[in-house]
Amino acid sequence: MASPKRDALPAVAMPSGLLAPSALRASEPPPPSLLDGLHIDIQTDGLTDGAVIDPATGAAMIEMDDGGVIVDFSPAAATDKASKFNDNLAEKIEQAELDRISAELRLGIQEDDRSRSDWLDTRAKGIRLLGLKVEDPKSSVDSSVALEGMSTVRHPLLLEAVLRFQANARGELLPAAGPIKVGDKILETGDDDELAESLESDLNYYLTTTASEYYPDTDRLLFYVGFGGCGFKKVYNCPIRQRPVSESVDAKDLIVSDAATDMRNSRRVTHQIQMKPSTLRRMQLAGAYRDIQLGTPNPAMPNAVDQEIASTQGIDPISAIREDDRDFTIYECYCELNIKGYEDKKRGQATGLALPYRVVIDKDSTRILEVRRNWAEDDDAKLPKVPFVKYPFVPGLGFYDIGLVHILGNTTNALTAAWREMLDAGMFANFPGFLYSKLGGRQNTNEFRIPPGGGAPIETNGRPIGEAVMPLPYKDVSPAFATLVDNVAQTGQRVGGTAEIQIGEGRQDAPVGTTLALIEQATKIMDAVHKRLHAAQAEEFQMLKECFRQNPDAFVRSVKGTLKWDANKFVQALEDASLVPQADPNTPSHMHRLMKAMALKQLQGASPQLYNARAVDERVLHMIGMDDAETLMVPANQPPPPNPEIMKGMAELSLKAKAQQADAANDQALTQMKGQEIAAKVQESKARTEMEARDLAVKQQMQLRESQDQHEDRVSRERIAAMGVVSDIINHPTEQGVAGAAAQKFGALPGSN
Repeated sequence: MASPKRDALPAVAMPSGLLAPSALRASEPPPPSLLDGLHIDIQTDGLTDGAVIDPATGAAMIEMDDGGVIVDFSPAAATDKASKFNDNLAEKIEQAELDRISAELRLGIQEDDRSRSDWLDTRAKGIRLLGLKVEDPKSSVDSSVALEGMSTVRHPLLLEAVLRFQANARGELLPAAGPIKVGDKILETGDDDELAESLESDLNYYLTTTASEYYPDTDRLLFYVGFGGCGFKKVYNCPIRQRPVSESVDAKDLIVSDAATDMRNSRRVTHQIQMKPSTLRRMQLAGAYRDIQLGTPNPAMPNAVDQEIASTQGIDPISAIREDDRDFTIYECYCELNIKGYEDKKRGQATGLALPYRVVIDKDSTRILEVRRNWAEDDDAKLPKVPFVKYPFVPGLGFYDIGLVHILGNTTNALTAAWREMLDAGMFANFPGFLYSKLGGRQNTNEFRIPPGGGAPIETNGRPIGEAVMPLPYKDVSPAFATLVDNVAQTGQRVGGTAEIQIGEGRQDAPVGTTLALIEQATKIMDAVHKRLHAAQAEEFQMLKECFRQNPDAFVRSVKGTLKWDANKFVQALEDASLVPQADPNTPSHMHRLMKAMALKQLQGASPQLYNARAVDERVLHMIGMDDAETLMVPANQPPPPNPEIMKGMAELSLKAKAQQADAANDQALTQMKGQEIAAKVQESKARTEMEARDLAVKQQMQLRESQDQHEDRVSRERIAAMGVVSDIINHPTEQGVAGAAAQKFGALPGSN
């Protein structure tokens, strides 16, 4: 560049353009020898950036306010750096302007950070209330301890509520098969859209396998959403990983004025990043940041939240004393600026409108690494793009929302104090302190630790021991105090959504509608939170869709699905598809899903003619988590089931036939029973006749035996009589003849028969 005399050049009008004259001024002029003997003849062929351009040589002539003229023989080299819309303007803007921007932004960031100091203090206290740090009972007396040995236990009300929320939200927002669903997978013809099916499957593969950090990172985000009230997702194309990324940002690292209502209406949205030197160097090599020297970073100064987190983890937040171990503190600020040389213009005149930019500043060196336009190139309104998605718990009074630490913090403090009082009361009731008389105080020690079954001598100076020593009147826990603690805990559980729901009062036949109403009434707060999270996740997927549209090669390069993707096919599929979360906004928990499935089956059973039984069963199996429901059913190409009315008539006929068969069987059984009774009677009569015949035969035998016995008795008597006659003959010989004849007659003498 050179500054020839004014009268050596033709007089031309110097209009204003898009760039300030200072923007075309080189930092160092070329050697004067390049202009020796050079004849300058500039012809104006158009107006560009406030300079007259020679179409033959490309040189630019700029008239200065003091009457001098600057001629730039290579203006293209100075303008090429910012010729593209998405280029880093920090390479083009003058250093003085960059310093002004850096100073203004750092001052604004400090004010934004100061506006949320109370919120940071509350969150730091809440981390302490979680009770994640193991604390021993106090062994000394200080300002925070009334007496030695006090308990340090903390009530887990807040921790339980946070863990339950995280577990339930994770189960709904992060299903095992993937979080994304394509909302329109049915073509107008009624057939399945195979391209949409493949897109859904491969996008879920990308988030679960390629972007393997997505699930654990989102799981951690949900913990902070429930605890602190809000969390953020940052969706962008990473220049290092060269693919779309959706990463969580802790609310403490996103600095926004608490007076703002949302990010789009905020003056500044600043992401504070602790960046390793190697990562910073990678960003410079990738062309994202200016390749400049930043010096050695200062030791980080943690805020209240960082200090409490470090204390809970048992680490020193400022332990990085070695320079090589220090990280850079980077401010990535999304703001609106009116940059000199890049003003918004309408009809060639500056409008004074501040335009949206993304500015990256190194906090310690205060140097700007990046300045880029933050609106869509085809957006005439130049509205700012916000790469952050807010996951809210309960919308609060300011920008930062209300979390469980705000809802249950005071209740947890009260329950913690009550628990400590109850434990300390029990300990002091079992191991009371005491007062002793000065007259009996000449002891070797005033600490008596007596083991069970043991004793210790004490000098009473002749007085009764009961008068020398008096235990302190510690009171045990009263029933009223224990009841109050239980009521406070139940109230906190109800407000925090962790109360145990009593469904149907133990009835097994409780109607599903009644049960579902009880569940919905008890979980109404968490139902509203789930709807907010669902809307935030839907917004995140739309931003991720836009990142994929800008960088489709990242998806094609990383996904190897059943469909062979190319960039054009993938972009067309994105344009035609509507990406929504897999979660149902009206179903905040698996319990709700099961009750809805039961209600659907009851409706189908009550009116079977109105429902497709197979479709209902498939829906129910899918709702309870059976992904392979089709494999559990008979093939769909089998004959359709008969008309229910015909089946009903056939069932009635079958019942009548079965009834008739039962009646016939009963009649036959009665007939058989009667025949069996008659046969039994005949058999009984026959047996009785046989028994009577046997009795008669026995009687006849007894009579015959009796007659024989009588005959034998008569014969025996006759023989005895004859023997008497023989005896008489022997005694009277004169009558021997008559007697002998008589004896022979009766067989009393030999020869008689």
